[in-house]
Amino acid sequence: MATNIITPEDLQVFKVELLEAIEKLLSQRQAGPVQRWLKSPQVRKLLNLSPGTLQNLRINGTLPFSKIGGVIFYDYEDIERILQERKSNTESSLTKNQLRRS
Repeated sequence: MATNIITPEDLQVFKVELLEAIEKLLSQRQAGPVQRWLKSPQVRKLLNLSPGTLQNLRINGTLPFSKIGGVIFYDYEDIERILQERKSNTESSLTKNQLRRS
């Protein structure tokens, strides 16, 4: 029976290959849902919102939507964009508040 000796270089190559495979899987997972257009129940579940809060977001123009027949659709990219904008606004206001305290 033949024995194989594993060198530190072999382990390093394995580590790099494993990390690349994990990164590829994570990037595929974070690509978003398969559907581009989401219905109200899907958006409420995704954002953990009540029906009334979702309606308020529609009414005040925060969340764009399309209505076909009696069904309201939301573009997933719009939801992502709004979340990023709110995140940026929060981060910049936090930084301003921290600077004021200094």
